[in-house]
Amino acid sequence: MSTVLVVTAIGIVVIAAVGFAGRRGAITDVSDWAVGGRRFGAWTMWFLQAGEVFTTFTFLGMAGLAFAGGAAALYALPYVPLAYAGLYFLAPVVWRRARERGQVTQADFLGDFFGSRAFGTLVAVLGVVFLLPYLQLQITGLGLAVQLASGAKANGTVSMVVAFVLTVAFVLWAGIRGVATTSYLKDALMLVVLLVLLIVIPAEVNGGIGATFERVLADAPRMLTIHAGEYDAGYFISSTVASTLGVLFLTLPHMWPALLSAGSERAVRRNYAFLPVYSVCLIIPMIIGFVALTSLPPTTSSNGALLTLAAQTFPSWFVGVVVVATAATAMVPAAGLIIGMSSLVARNVVRTTTPRAETRVNQASVVGLTALALVLAIVRPDLLANLLLLTYSGLDQLVPALVLALFARRWVGLRPVLAGLVVGEVVVVVLTFGPYAGTINEGLIALVPNLVVVGIGALLERRTRAPEPELEEVAT
Repeated sequence: MSTVLVVTAIGIVVIAAVGFAGRRGAITDVSDWAVGGRRFGAWTMWFLQAGEVFTTFTFLGMAGLAFAGGAAALYALPYVPLAYAGLYFLAPVVWRRARERGQVTQADFLGDFFGSRAFGTLVAVLGVVFLLPYLQLQITGLGLAVQLASGAKANGTVSMVVAFVLTVAFVLWAGIRGVATTSYLKDALMLVVLLVLLIVIPAEVNGGIGATFERVLADAPRMLTIHAGEYDAGYFISSTVASTLGVLFLTLPHMWPALLSAGSERAVRRNYAFLPVYSVCLIIPMIIGFVALTSLPPTTSSNGALLTLAAQTFPSWFVGVVVVATAATAMVPAAGLIIGMSSLVARNVVRTTTPRAETRVNQASVVGLTALALVLAIVRPDLLANLLLLTYSGLDQLVPALVLALFARRWVGLRPVLAGLVVGEVVVVVLTFGPYAGTINEGLIALVPNLVVVGIGALLERRTRAPEPELEEVAT
C-alpha cells in the first residue's frame, strides 16, 4: 500500500473517531440528536456553521473554477459576508420562534407558519430531493481525491465506502454533537494544509504569488477579468445574487440544525458577526487555481487541479495529508447533510406517533439516504451529478415562503405561496434540462415568475377574504 493510501486511511479513521467522541450522555429523541439540546455556544457554532461553507466543492472546486474561469471564481467571495450580515438580524427571529414552538427543521418552520402539515411535507420532500445530489457530490469528491492521488479508481471506490460507513456510524451515535467535534478537527487541518499550499506551490512553480499573477497577466490576461463565455458577467452577477439569497433566507435545509442548536440569541448574533472573516480563506484555493492555470495543460480536469499540483510539489506523505483534508471537507459537511435530510424524513415525511418510532425512522433514513447516494456515486456517478444543477436553483424557490414566514402576521396565505413554488420549480427544471443556453442563474430567472404568481395570488386573496389572524409574537 502506498504512503498516500496509508496516511489517508489513518486520517479517515481519526476523523470518524473524533466524531464518535462527540457524544455527551444519552440522546433522548430526534430533536436532541439533530439540534443538540439547543445549548451550543458561539465558539462551537462558529466551527459548526463554518463547516457548511468549506465543503469538497470549495476545497477542490474553487481551485478548479479559477483554473477554468479565472476571475469568475471571485463570485464566491462576497455572497457569504453579504448573507451573514443579513442573518445577523434574521437568524435570531428564526431561532426564537423555533425554540418557542419546538421546531427542528425548515419544514417544521414553514408548515407551522402556513398552518399546513401537507405543505411542510412538500417542503421536506423538496429538501431531501435537492440535497441528495449535494450529498453525492461530497462522496464523489472524496473518491476523486483518493483516485487522483493514488492513480487507481478502485482505491477511490474503497475509500468512499469506508469513509461513509464510518460517517453514518458516528452520525447515528453522536448526532450533531459529533458533527461539531469533527468540525474542529476539519477546520484546523484544512487551514494548515491551505496555508502550506499557499506558501509552497506558488513559490515552487512560479517564484511566488506576485510572479504567478504576472505570468497570468502576460499569458492569459482575459482570465483576470470577467470575460465573455461560460463565465461571463451574467454568470458572475446572477451566481452572486442567487447564492446570497439562498444563504440569507436559509433555503438549504441542512443549515437549520446548526442554527437551531444555538444556546442563545447572543450566540447566534456573535457567530454571524464574525463568520464572514472565515470566507477570506476561499481566496487560497483560488490562488492555487491560478497557479494551475500557468503550469498545467488545459486538458487537466479542473476539479483535480489542486491535487495535481500538490502531487507534483510535495512528498507522498504530505499529499496524503492533503487528501485527508479533502476527506474531512467531504465527511463533515456530509454528516451535516445527513442530519438535515434524515430529520426532514423523520419529522415531516413519515409521520409517527411516538418518539421511539420517530427515532427508528430517522435511523433508517440516515442509513438509506447515505447508501443511496453512495451506490449511485459508484454505479452511476453522473446521474446525480447532473441533478446537482438543480440543488441551489430549486431550493431558491423557497425564498418567497421563507421571507413571508419571518413576519409575525401571515400576510399571504398558503395557496399563492404554493402556486408560486410549483411554478418556480417547473421553470427551474425546464431551464436546466431544456434548450436554455444562457449564463444567467436558472434559479434567479425562475424566482421572477414565482414572485409574480405569489403577488397576483395575494391580490386575489385580499379581494376574497379577510386577512389572516396575527400569530403569537415571534419577531421584533
